[in-house]
Amino acid sequence: MDMHSVLLYGCAAVVVVSGIQLLATLAAKGCEEMPPPLALLRSWRRPVPRAAAGLVAVMAVLGTAQEAFPGMVDALERRPHGGWWRVGSALLVQSSGWSQLLINLAALAVVAPVAERQFGSWRMLMVFATSGVAAQAVSMASWSPQGGGDSVAICGLVGALATCYAVRGSAGALRMAALIPAAGLVLCLLANNHGVGLLVGCVLGVGLTTPARPPLAA
Repeated sequence: MDMHSVLLYGCAAVVVVSGIQLLATLAAKGCEEMPPPLALLRSWRRPVPRAAAGLVAVMAVLGTAQEAFPGMVDALERRPHGGWWRVGSALLVQSSGWSQLLINLAALAVVAPVAERQFGSWRMLMVFATSGVAAQAVSMASWSPQGGGDSVAICGLVGALATCYAVRGSAGALRMAALIPAAGLVLCLLANNHGVGLLVGCVLGVGLTTPARPPLAA
């Protein structure tokens, strides 16, 4: 295994391990300590996060449809010299098939409800779309001109949660959450589009922790 692969898998491990710890901490906030799986299941408690549920349902339907109609992938994925609208449509298909679909659906089902409870429905969707499109655009421009998938957008949600938690949390929270943007930076240096998703999400997360201005007086 060469150094590029070592760094790539190392960054993936950092994001997964730190991300699960972060998500479980946020999901269990205000409750007694519980194992991460139970904490993550708790994020689906009532009131059910509707935007997260809708997003998971849409991606599941599209994933099933692309298996029934394989031409969907060719029509929607990013491609060399393809129309720039593909930087958005590439989020809707999983170019590596069932394995990518199942992994991304599981990740989305874990991350999206926590993000919606932290940021609200529209902000969660904004982070998902913005970070995903940014990563697809960089990939299409040079790094990986062909392919598709929403894992880069899921990384954006993780990045936003990490920086939001770091800004609002303790010094220990800062150390844990800082691992995620650091991994994103290394992934960018490796020309991996998940790094773009993570870093864009991190920037958006900082913005989401900034208190909104009070409304103007009438």
